[in-house]
Amino acid sequence: MLNRISLMGRLTRDPELRTIPSGASVASFSLAVDRRFTKQGEEKQTDFIDIVVWRERAEFVHKYFRKGQLVAIDGRLQSRNWEDKHGQKRVSIEVVADNVYFAERKSDSPQGGIAHPSAQNSGADQSAPPFDVDAPSTFAVLDDDDGELPF
Repeated sequence: MLNRISLMGRLTRDPELRTIPSGASVASFSLAVDRRFTKQGEEKQTDFIDIVVWRERAEFVHKYFRKGQLVAIDGRLQSRNWEDKHGQKRVSIEVVADNVYFAERKSDSPQGGIAHPSAQNSGADQSAPPFDVDAPSTFAVLDDDDGELPF
């Protein structure tokens, strides 16, 4: 069986970071993903998809991602059953992200590279955060000039 999902869209709000009783961090946000095809004469439609990220990735997302940014995620689809405050049974469908990536350059983002408020005074090098959560911290951003590359 296969349960994999890849999405690219814009964050509809800044990621919210929480810590559960076991001490694990969890971040949640919503992703606006445009539908690829629409009927002729109709406006483009957008789906709003809930995303959950755990542990170190959650802290990374909370620190470097913000509303309006274009991101790509890779993960799995999950459903949860719960009861609302009126005792009604509800079901939530969400994506549990295994990997979260920047999908645009900082200068191309709607905020023009403004740092996330929670990243202020963190002591981290905000000029070149890693593009991939799994990338080593020494990852450097290359300039657009590729004249010295051998290929």
